[in-house]
Parts: sequence; C-alpha cells; structure tokens
Amino acid sequence: MAAWGAGHSVEQGTRLPYHLCMDETTTLYRPVGKAELDLIQESGYTRFPARLPHQPIFYPVLNEAYAREIAEKWNTKDEASGYAGYVIRFRVKTKFIQQFAVKQVGDTQHRELWIPAESLEEMNRNLVGKIEVIAEFFGLANLKALP
Repeated sequence: MAAWGAGHSVEQGTRLPYHLCMDETTTLYRPVGKAELDLIQESGYTRFPARLPHQPIFYPVLNEAYAREIAEKWNTKDEASGYAGYVIRFRVKTKFIQQFAVKQVGDTQHRELWIPAESLEEMNRNLVGKIEVIAEFFGLANLKALP
C-alpha cells in the first residue's frame, strides 16, 4: 500500500503520476465525529455516507498523524461531532484516486485529497476491504455525560 506523496516532493494542487504509486491500493485516513461514524457502522464499514448539501467536498487525509490531530484537537471540542473524534483508515484503488489533486492546507503534513461530493459514490465502489476505526478521542463535554 502506498501513502500518497510518501518519499516524493508534491507541489500543492498537483496530482501524483500513476507510475509513482505502483501499488494497486492507497491507504487514506479520515477524522470523523460520532454521527458520521454511526453511518459508516450502519453500512457494515463498507461505505461513506453521502455528503450533506453544505458539504460539497469529501476530504480524506494522506497520513495518520494529520487525521489524529484533527480528531483530537477539533472533533472533541465540537458539539456536532458529539465531542468525540475517531480516526478511520481505509484503502481505495490507486487508479481511481490518482485523478484528484493533493492539497496542502497548512503544515507540510497537512495534505488531503479534495473529492467532489458527486464522486463519493464512485469512490465507495473503489474501496478495498473494510473501513477501520484506529483511534478514538473524547472531549471533556463527552466524558461529563458518562454515568
């Protein structure tokens, strides 16, 4: 499995040439809140839910560290996320995702793909294996609600 850009210098907004990612699948990550995780669970961990009207882009990130940073520092403080952040890992066919530009949105590790909402169903058809939850973070508001 390849991590996009691993070992390669990637300009913001560029696409990695297919020959640089010779593996058939690429591992991506995504920080999610409780509601999105519930929908992923309902699918049997096989697909991502449709985007809401105010969410025109699906943003998987290229490395686990960035996903953990968002899940821990943002989701745990967000009421809409249920004051919980989860890091999920999934594999997708490299040939499908290589069409999307890599965007750097901050620090050098803050790289993500911008997949239009209308391409999400096709991405779901290109997933390989199950979506995995690999980390969980809970904010103080969440912990106070526990019995």
